[in-house]
Amino acid sequence: MSVPVVELSLYQSNWEKLYIEEKGKIESALEQKVTAIEHFGSTSIKGMEAKPIIDILVAMKDLNDAVTMIAPLSKLGYKYVAKPEQRERYFFNKNSRFHLHICEIDSKEWTEKILFRDFLRAYPDVASAYITMKKGLAAQYKFDRPTYTKHKEPFIREVIKIAEVCWR
Repeated sequence: MSVPVVELSLYQSNWEKLYIEEKGKIESALEQKVTAIEHFGSTSIKGMEAKPIIDILVAMKDLNDAVTMIAPLSKLGYKYVAKPEQRERYFFNKNSRFHLHICEIDSKEWTEKILFRDFLRAYPDVASAYITMKKGLAAQYKFDRPTYTKHKEPFIREVIKIAEVCWR
């Protein structure tokens, strides 16, 4: 089993196109079962260096209905990855190129991911600080993606806290 390496790529203009194409496939496969679909994560922010993984957030009214999405998503190549510690979302992986997260529309999971993305889009100086931090962590934890992710969390939490105060 290979260890997922942390390698950041320069921003790729095709990331948005890849998301739009994949969103269309997901909407077709899931029909009217979803409330919203959003591109989030670093690949959704113009100019952001990122692991070249397109993160897609799918919202539904009731997370209990997410189990019905496993079969249609598997036909698109998505593999359901059970993560018992995550009770607010379902997680799927497609060729290590797409990560799909399903959660409830008004959940903390949905709100925080969109808030963080939108704040970084609105404040390039904060996005720049995030890139700098990510580069340092990627160099330090190149062969330890869980630790890399864990060490980004305090920055993300702080930005969300600021965004909630500024925007609400």
